[in-house]
Amino acid sequence: MRIAAISDIHGNALALRSVLDDAKARGYDRMVQIGDALSGPLWPRETADILRGLDAAHVRGNHDVSLYDPDTYAPGRGDLFARERIDTDTLDWIRGWPRTHAIGTDLLAFHGAPHWEDFYLLEEAPAGDPRIRPLAGIEHDLGGARARVMVCGHSHTQRVVELSDGTVVVNDGSVGLPAYEEPLNGMQVFVQAGSPHARYAMIDVTPARVSVELVMVDYDWRAASAKAAAEGFEAWARWLSGRSRG
Repeated sequence: MRIAAISDIHGNALALRSVLDDAKARGYDRMVQIGDALSGPLWPRETADILRGLDAAHVRGNHDVSLYDPDTYAPGRGDLFARERIDTDTLDWIRGWPRTHAIGTDLLAFHGAPHWEDFYLLEEAPAGDPRIRPLAGIEHDLGGARARVMVCGHSHTQRVVELSDGTVVVNDGSVGLPAYEEPLNGMQVFVQAGSPHARYAMIDVTPARVSVELVMVDYDWRAASAKAAAEGFEAWARWLSGRSRG
């Protein structure tokens, strides 16, 4: 079985279309969309229309929850921008997304961690720049979750980590926002992929093996950056280049 995993689109319909074209050309059996789909100063309504036309499973992220439950996750400017541009039918659709999605015992998908959308499972940032967490911490925070492959998003950083029992944990990266910065645990954290490409993962699971391809796709990121700037989101315009530091 081949699974295409996408996440952290953040309303970037241009990047999403390029990723979907690439995934279709490669071929896949199932697609999972792992949250933070619409929030941001780009094209939330258009992104929702594309996603609603897909044969895919959808999992909620923290920014999805912000759109319909601001008491759980306080909305930021990008969330408010998206909320003003989507209709109640789309909001009700997003409200129905689960926290996790399982494909048998082969794959478990979630945005941050199985127990919490707004959680960095694979990374820590003691000096402002993310690095891989110790294995024991990752395994502890997965709790009792079990699958041959676990797929998360949230950190916008493509990674593959093998746990001590052979389980593979994949972060598929971000389709629509390759860099950002935010306060975390009293310091400013800088996430940056280094290039503007749209990112996702192709995961092959057979009885004998698991293989993962972390994919980067070119698209017209300058148009997305110009849209963010035109909407008054100068930081987003810079982040779309793939860099959060100068």
